[in-house]
Amino acid sequence: MMGPMSTAPGPVGPFATLHVEHTSTVDRAAEELRRAIFEGDIESGTALREVALAESLGVSRPTIREALGTLVAEGLATREPHRGVHVSTPEAGSVRDVCRARWVLEGAGVARWLDASEEARDHVRASLRAYTDAVRAEGTYQSLNALHLAFHVSLVGLAGSPRLVAMAENLVVELKLALAQVERIARNAHDQADSHVALVRLLEDDDVDGALAFLRTHLDDAEHEIIEALRL
Repeated sequence: MMGPMSTAPGPVGPFATLHVEHTSTVDRAAEELRRAIFEGDIESGTALREVALAESLGVSRPTIREALGTLVAEGLATREPHRGVHVSTPEAGSVRDVCRARWVLEGAGVARWLDASEEARDHVRASLRAYTDAVRAEGTYQSLNALHLAFHVSLVGLAGSPRLVAMAENLVVELKLALAQVERIARNAHDQADSHVALVRLLEDDDVDGALAFLRTHLDDAEHEIIEALRL
């Protein structure tokens, strides 16, 4: 009776622990690489060498290889035969595509304001408050940018769909890559708060049509500004 059990053993505790730790190490390595890319420490086009990164981060090459695979899947890096992995270079076409997708997702959320749950509305308000508070406190560009984009994701949440929110969060990753390369956008990070306050004021007045028009103009202006700055 013990035969079948011995041929198909269950997971052994120490092995499961090692797997969890390994996954955690890969995640931490990927997060550190994201941080360096988003903050401009690693520029677009930079080669991401496994040996150098493993030594710098104090992890194994297989760990770095998996972390780089995560960045490639997210669009933050590209892998080419005989050239290895490089940080992706933002292009005008990809920025336009991201901004079009943002309009579809954020517009869907704003359009649902009147039917949205109070929890979703409160999340929009809280996200705006966190962003404007950080602006007043003169936070770093990286922190302001993260809070700015989090506010836009909160608009998607008004649609009541976790899947749409997940899509929006993926777009944010791509957008951060472009913003990290644009010095002029960084200087304007403090100037976005008033427009977001105005958008929420329209929503609080239940002027959904006005809010949609405002959002469309806001996203179109952002697309134009990012593309123009990338060309400098």
